Amino acid sequence: MVILGINMYHPDSSACIVVDGKLVAAVEEERFNRIKHYSGFPSESIKFCLNKAGIKIENVDYIAIPRKPQARVLNKIFYGIRIPKMTFKRVQAWQKTFNVKEKLSQIFEIPSEKIKAKIIKVEHHLAHLSSSFLISPFDKAFLYSHDALGDFASTMWGIGEGNKIKVFEDIAFPHSLGFYYTAITQYLGFLKFGDEYKVMGLASYGNEFLDVFNDILQIKDYKFELNLSYFLHHKKLIDLNLEGEPKIDILFSEYLEKKLGKRREKDEPIEKKHENIAFSLQRRLEEVVFHLLNSLYKKYNLDTKNICMSGGVSYNCVLNGKIFDNTEFDNVYIIPAPGDAGLCIGSAFYVWNCYLNNPRDFIMEHAYYGPDYSEKEIEDEILKRKDEIILRGFKIEKVEDEDLLCKVTAQKVSEGKIVGFFHGRMEFGPRALGARSIICDPRKKEMKDILNKRIKNREPFRPFAPSILEENTAEYFEKSHPSPFMLFAYQVKKDKQDKIPAVTHVDGTGRLQTVSKKTNPLYWKVIKEFENITGIPCVLNTSFNESEPIVNKPEEAINCFLRTKMDTLVIGNFIIS
Repeated sequence: MVILGINMYHPDSSACIVVDGKLVAAVEEERFNRIKHYSGFPSESIKFCLNKAGIKIENVDYIAIPRKPQARVLNKIFYGIRIPKMTFKRVQAWQKTFNVKEKLSQIFEIPSEKIKAKIIKVEHHLAHLSSSFLISPFDKAFLYSHDALGDFASTMWGIGEGNKIKVFEDIAFPHSLGFYYTAITQYLGFLKFGDEYKVMGLASYGNEFLDVFNDILQIKDYKFELNLSYFLHHKKLIDLNLEGEPKIDILFSEYLEKKLGKRREKDEPIEKKHENIAFSLQRRLEEVVFHLLNSLYKKYNLDTKNICMSGGVSYNCVLNGKIFDNTEFDNVYIIPAPGDAGLCIGSAFYVWNCYLNNPRDFIMEHAYYGPDYSEKEIEDEILKRKDEIILRGFKIEKVEDEDLLCKVTAQKVSEGKIVGFFHGRMEFGPRALGARSIICDPRKKEMKDILNKRIKNREPFRPFAPSILEENTAEYFEKSHPSPFMLFAYQVKKDKQDKIPAVTHVDGTGRLQTVSKKTNPLYWKVIKEFENITGIPCVLNTSFNESEPIVNKPEEAINCFLRTKMDTLVIGNFIIS
């Protein structure tokens, strides 16, 4: 049984392939066309997934799409009458989902009637819940999804047990934690789609809570509401931008500026008041989410301490890291792409487990489901660029022995070198997790500034992340719950903060990746060798890119290496330094 999951004409378009209940491949379209958060049709992603599985499009049994036009139709009609342009745009999006077979027939150059797959449409947030639970390690869990908007809802919760999901309730447009966070992000001068994570980093520099945020985002029993006086998204078109890089209109109103003062323009300096606004934004989000989770735990008299979380707000690693101390839940599972990229996986497994009623027998323990490249492909690319590489003053070494490769890599990191690390299958989701990473020495406090100056060009208030050996987590962090996908921020123990200052944020936290010997043995071995040299079982890890999506192909890795001031590139069994 072959199921193709497609998130299309929506930000972070992606595809996955599930064969007999096992995930074989998953990837975002941005990794191929190099357009961040691409929102069109994931043609190249579909081609890759089918090719990886060795399957032709004619042999796909089901196509799962995470969009259901019938969901909340009255709400859609109400706002459609008020905002006709919104109706037009959404009808365009719906029409494109109806024509998926025609689109596939064009891509694969075959008649559409040869594509026999049955199309199943799964409601947006149900696909989110499915993505978090059906591939989790839990037989039973509370399910919670929160984002900006999908099928006219922003939040949904329910219970999962075995291969069944029961939805309890949802919160519909216009009330949305995602729009709340995005609106204040825009007010603070960060206008690109997906900039919310920057403000999460900025929040750690604030120290004064502004009471107005209690008015902006209000608790209503076991739910929340936005005070719509501060917002515009319910009054005008939210441009879906069905193709290309997503863009979003300004969401906050003049009333917000009246209360908080004039908005920050993107090139203006960041002042203390901006830090306090970011702090207040983050703290109020945490208060509301923890209130909801605790209220819902009591309301439904839950008999499980497991929770599966999804939706774009689940990228908020600061919030995620505080769940253990502020809610009734002890165990949390979040997939590596809890945002909209993960919808392809959620819709596909919904079809396999819920629609077709198959038992669950797959756990997503790692994120390495993207493209990989053979040693020959890597060597051919290096040979093609050999003269250019040598002319730039680099030497090329081939290291056949894996242990030696890891030792040399660790040695270079310990010497303060910036190392690009390209190995195996690319990560699914936005985090570099040791397959397409840049790694550095976490002991050097100045490494953060060096990285920004030489490669990343990031705002100085944004932290870099530690990759730590899973078995050493409790030695360095106040929490030891696994964080394989870099989606939790924990407090670094006070006596360890001066040992890893480059990955300890101003508030004493680290957004860590716990590295398992089972799921990424080579990366684990590099960190272990670094520990053997330095006594420190972690490295600084950031994504292998420079103002672009994470590199995918060997060619892109070499290009990024040569145009930046990276010291070393470890790619396959080659070291260029």
